[in-house]
Amino acid sequence: MIPAFAVMFALLPALAIAQDVEVELVLMADASGSIDAAEIEFQRQGYATALQDREVLRAIANSAYGRIAVTYVEWAAAGAEDIVVPWRIVDGPESAAAFAAEFAGKPRRAFGRNSIGSALMFGTQLIETNDYDGWRKVIDFSGDSANNWNGPSIAEGRAAALEAGITINGLPILCRFCSRPGAGDLEQLYADRIIGGRGAFVITADGMESLADAIRRKLILEIGGTMPAKDYASIRATNLK
Repeated sequence: MIPAFAVMFALLPALAIAQDVEVELVLMADASGSIDAAEIEFQRQGYATALQDREVLRAIANSAYGRIAVTYVEWAAAGAEDIVVPWRIVDGPESAAAFAAEFAGKPRRAFGRNSIGSALMFGTQLIETNDYDGWRKVIDFSGDSANNWNGPSIAEGRAAALEAGITINGLPILCRFCSRPGAGDLEQLYADRIIGGRGAFVITADGMESLADAIRRKLILEIGGTMPAKDYASIRATNLK
């Protein structure tokens, strides 16, 4: 039998490699059936541009460690989640540009009808199994509906994230798919069903045109550890400029 202290020392190298960061951030973007190929590319470009924004980089530089850990995931049906850009450290213009460059040539691999619950569980697993130790752990969840057609329920996915100490922030995208009769108020649905955790909030993009502004503002708040004027606030991207 291996002595307990030997097991403990054997684990020390693995524990030592964890890097301290301000935030572990999962950028989780909608790739379900309502998002076409052009919109997939537009979303990717929006996040790539936002991460290189001067104000976002300033927020990173002013954080406790001057760096964040970030990954970009596209979600759709349960089990179809795709890690487009694996975990990377972003600590300045060069690493932000390198992260953005990783989008180039990546095919779309997430397809199917919405499974928000599965997506939240996937994001939780990514945070719990990475090699980083963030002061805060955040899933940045975007999408154009609050429906859950397959897999775990939204409530189950949300509960798993909150139990792990993860904050879920929402970025609902209001677009032609979101205004069909009976769809309800997407902002309110995100606030009621999806977001949660300390300081959770919703920032809304009125459509694809305002998405980049919404992403930029959201990243600044998440990286800086600040929040809107009140918990569960909803901010429209058209009011950010």
